Amino acid sequence: MRPTPVRLKALLWDVDGTLAETERDGHLVAFNQAFEASGLPWRWSSDEYGDLLRITGGRERILYDMAQRQRGPALADERESLVRQVHALKNRLYAQIVERGELPLREGVRELLDECSARGIRLAIVTTTSRANAVALLGAHWGKDWAKVFPVTLCGEDVQSKKPDPEAYQRALQELRLGPLE
Repeated sequence: MRPTPVRLKALLWDVDGTLAETERDGHLVAFNQAFEASGLPWRWSSDEYGDLLRITGGRERILYDMAQRQRGPALADERESLVRQVHALKNRLYAQIVERGELPLREGVRELLDECSARGIRLAIVTTTSRANAVALLGAHWGKDWAKVFPVTLCGEDVQSKKPDPEAYQRALQELRLGPLE
């Protein structure tokens, strides 16, 4: 006996690298600009940054890189302070990149989203990027009403454990009142 097919009711979207090529063309550029503006002699190549993407979270990437290369202040609280400063600057620089229109949507994304909306398939954002970064990109492409397109939006600061932990996905399903097969 065949199982009853489940009708697709929602799509959960990541942001970075899914809606747009934000990692290489946005975050990496902004990190390197933030390092330079902070007077740090650090630069990440595309390959280095690709390896660092195994580490979830921008702050965590900087801390990991500092530890691996023995860069930065010796004291933990000074390292954390430096990372907070650099990461905040990086986020502002990233927002400027987005505002200048330098991060277009990936080919076919808008068409797929429009088709989903036309068919009544709900859309949600599930990302571990910061809310500020997600809102910058969503606002640039959908304007101030972006939350009508993505009424459920979960970001890094909304969960205790970042991806690949399933917490963000589970919370999105709860807010959508859907099961994982839907």
